[in-house]
Amino acid sequence: MTVASESRAKKGMIKKRSVKAGLPPGSLVHVGEKKGEDAIVTATRYNETMYVEEELKDLSDCLPLQDESAVNWIDIDLVHQVDLIARIGECFSLHPLVVEDILNTDQRPKMEDFGDYLYVVFRFLSCNGLSGSLESEQVSLVVGPGYVISFQERGVKVFDKVRERIRSGKGRLRKSGADYLAYSLLDAVVDDYFIVLEHLGDRIENLEDGLVANPGVATLHTIHGLKRDLLFLRRSVWPLREVLNGLQREDCSQIGGMTRVYLRDVYDHTIHVIDTLETFRDTISGMLDIYLSSISNRLNEVMKVLTIISTIFIPLTFLAGVYGMNFRYMPELGWKLGYPALLVLMLGVALTMVSFFKRKKWF
Repeated sequence: MTVASESRAKKGMIKKRSVKAGLPPGSLVHVGEKKGEDAIVTATRYNETMYVEEELKDLSDCLPLQDESAVNWIDIDLVHQVDLIARIGECFSLHPLVVEDILNTDQRPKMEDFGDYLYVVFRFLSCNGLSGSLESEQVSLVVGPGYVISFQERGVKVFDKVRERIRSGKGRLRKSGADYLAYSLLDAVVDDYFIVLEHLGDRIENLEDGLVANPGVATLHTIHGLKRDLLFLRRSVWPLREVLNGLQREDCSQIGGMTRVYLRDVYDHTIHVIDTLETFRDTISGMLDIYLSSISNRLNEVMKVLTIISTIFIPLTFLAGVYGMNFRYMPELGWKLGYPALLVLMLGVALTMVSFFKRKKWF
């Protein structure tokens, strides 16, 4: 990954909340990336014998979907339209703070029980196929009696696989209630975490090969990029444990006993993801130490070679300095073989020192 792509990825992970400074609680202001497209509202209504899917043009159509004779799933792609989200909140009598949190797309994963419905926030993670950068999207769920409302920040088709299972009628989805649908949506997001981990694992393996072969400045940038990605992943996944623990509690009004068993499986997967992240973080920290050691060793090798060369030339410089003095009476100056004799002496001294260094295995 280039430095530019890492910079873009980092900017995508940080969302400005300064636009809400000073506003009272419940103020509806979108925080996050704004898309030019209109939001897409898809309503799915199903039970064991019936399946209907349609795109809603008028939000008044969502009122009949609160009928508990079937499971009703309303999926909203792109949450930057404040008026639309506000009308959905009015339609389903959502608390103003819930509507505010849906629009604030930098929320920490959490679960809140309002009695008549549950509000769940978590994050969908993916890797950009072109740059390899990490991308994150907030997903919000409202789970009530017979209905689930999902809000996707950027509309990247997170739940296509779940929707396809409902259409095909395979598995337990068509036979179960809204709580099982909410579990399925959570499970789909957590399963995608493993795809991200595989991608990061490949990047770490490639980095290890480059670190051993030829560490350089680019290697250091890659290490810091991976550390930043792993830190962001940890912030996104770690709180999900609390969410799943809350959903498994017996006093959680909208979750049935059978669904809690499946939520325990998602909890196990989340713990597995967290353990893998911690392993990756330890590996990256070790690689940074290896990089610094490699650079230090390379510098030591250079300094050793320069020191040996300097040491060899010290006695030669001494001899040259002695016979470079301008004294009148120096017997060797009048000797015809004085010059070649001095060269032979200097060569002998140099070879003797080189032989001594080799015996000591200094190079």
